[in-house]
Amino acid sequence: MKLSDFRYELPEDLIAQFPLGDRAAARLMVIDREKETISHHVFTQVADFFHEGDVLVLNDTRVFKARLQGKKCTGGQIEILLIRETAPGMWEAMISHAKRMKEGTEIRLDDDMYATVEKKITGSKVNLQFNVNISDVIREHGSVPLPHYIKREPVASDEGNYQTVFAKQSGSIAAPTAGLHFTEELLNGITRQDITIAQVTLHIGPGTFKPIRNENIEEHIMDAEYFEISTQAASAIDNAKRIIAVGTSVCRALETYANTGERTGWANLFIYPGYRFKLVSALITNFHLPSSTPLLLVCAFAGKKPILAAYDQAIEQEYRFLSYGDAMMIL
Repeated sequence: MKLSDFRYELPEDLIAQFPLGDRAAARLMVIDREKETISHHVFTQVADFFHEGDVLVLNDTRVFKARLQGKKCTGGQIEILLIRETAPGMWEAMISHAKRMKEGTEIRLDDDMYATVEKKITGSKVNLQFNVNISDVIREHGSVPLPHYIKREPVASDEGNYQTVFAKQSGSIAAPTAGLHFTEELLNGITRQDITIAQVTLHIGPGTFKPIRNENIEEHIMDAEYFEISTQAASAIDNAKRIIAVGTSVCRALETYANTGERTGWANLFIYPGYRFKLVSALITNFHLPSSTPLLLVCAFAGKKPILAAYDQAIEQEYRFLSYGDAMMIL
């Protein structure tokens, strides 16, 4: 299967740079696979497509301020993106200019705080040892890790906007963006419809955004991301009439659970066309980058031709794309 089959032309002006003032006011494209129809709505109507016995599954991961700016002793600017803590004070991270960086180099954050490059891993990934408590570093120097396609610096409002209203478990470097459209009011209304809401955790790391470098997509390897499904959530999922996954991260957590039987661990499942879904019955998602792993997952769920046709329609009707953009629901 060729990567070029999943390319499309995304006009830059359709990439949302800021969120809407009202999360739930986003547009909602609904694809009905059985009826082979596309309809257009607003996200406040999403519950109209739920049925008794459905379980709506959310990712309760919380984005932390993972982006840091530092300097080498020579004065060169270094950008750090924290990924995960691997030992006390030791973090796996991605840094700029990693190829030219030597092990043992100190990256200064201020006069008192610094990180030492303990080990170069691969590409831009390194292990960093911090000389102070990392929570102090993040609090004093961290910023919201907005995706690269948002062409601006973070502003104060991003700390709330780039976070779901149900975020609990800190550990993600990116928001589960399909969940950004839900408000407390909308979730309360869904609960009153006797729809069960279950929460799982998948900490989104660089693997979600890792570009596919091979034209033969089967050769791509996903970076593993930590996931956890509680006993309570697993019970709701196992007894659901229909499972509605909110986001591709939830989808990968659920399908990893279905394939392995494990409720806690590392998900590196790469879902692309040809994959047979075992748990997920419906999917709520945003509009994704061309040739990206989330787009391939969506194409696996609904078919490449229907999805690319839907994307053409979204572009024609000027839907807002990517993290702060509009939503799609696939039935």
